[in-house]
This record gives sequence, structure tokens and C-alpha cells, in this order.
Amino acid sequence: MNQSTSDRFRRLAATFGERARAVPPERWDDPAPCEGWVARDVVRHMVDWMPAMVLDGAGIARPDGPSVDDDPADAWDHLARMLQSALDDPAVAATSFQMRMGTVTVEHAIATFCLGDVLVHTWDLARATGLDESLDPDEVHRLLGGMEAMDEALRSSGHYGPCVEVSADADELTRLIAFTGRRP
Repeated sequence: MNQSTSDRFRRLAATFGERARAVPPERWDDPAPCEGWVARDVVRHMVDWMPAMVLDGAGIARPDGPSVDDDPADAWDHLARMLQSALDDPAVAATSFQMRMGTVTVEHAIATFCLGDVLVHTWDLARATGLDESLDPDEVHRLLGGMEAMDEALRSSGHYGPCVEVSADADELTRLIAFTGRRP
């Protein structure tokens, strides 16, 4: 099934939001799979860098939202609504801006950088807080295939640690998590 970036983001953002709302208050400071992070930092990472990269980069105004320190789930929901609104407005989604890789549209930036982050960080948040770690299998398949094809470039970017070895018959979710340097 070929879904639009808007539909894919809506689905992945909703899943992340559901997990964030399910985190018991006392678990927000539990260690996350990303070294040196706690569960709250997983949300903070996305709330800080996604709008800075996409919305600020494209010159799109963004209203201040809830603080991750005060309410991580509301902070995520605020960001998700902003990005979804950008995707749902054809003129905004087609707004182009300059990145290191060249000129991209808002939609392309969200598809290329944000979707995979939301997917993998959903697992991080779930792992940190004891929630359901399952992820959308179609998105896992799509992301794993794309990442494996760019292995050397991704490793040299410094954003991923060394791939963690898993058995040859490991499922795609386990392979994806291991590929990103996390221990499944």
C-alpha cells in the first residue's frame, strides 16, 4: 500500500502519542536505550530538533507549546499537530528550503528524517518504560531496507553506533533495532 507522507506521519505520530500518554508518571526518568538518556529525553529530542530542522528551516512560524519537563505527552502532541498541519496543507508541504544535502520540501524533510525517528524512538520510549515495543511492520520493513542500503553513510554520520549482532533468522524489528546500535 502506497500511503502519503501525511498519512504515514499521522499513523506513526499517533502511536508515539499513545505510548507517551501511557507512560506512568514515575517512569519518565527511567533510562532509555540511547546512552545517557531517560524516557523524557526521547520526547525532548524530537520536540527540540524536528521543528528546528523542518519548520524553522522552511521559515514556518511555530507557536510555543507545553514543556517536555512539565508534560512530555502534551509536548509531543503539540509538535505532532504542527507537523501534521504542515503536511496537510499542500502549499506548506511543498515549501522548499535549503539543507546540507540540497534543496528539499517540508514534506520530503519529514518523510526522510522524521518518520524513521518517530518509529525508532517509539521503540525507545516503550523499552524505557515497559510498554508495548511492537512497531508497524510495514514501516519497519521500509525503514530497514532504506537504512541497510545506506549503512556506510549512516555510520559515518555519527548518529548511529555500531550494528548489534543478532541471529540470521531475527525478525525485521529486531534487525532494525540492532542496525541502529540498540540492543533488542
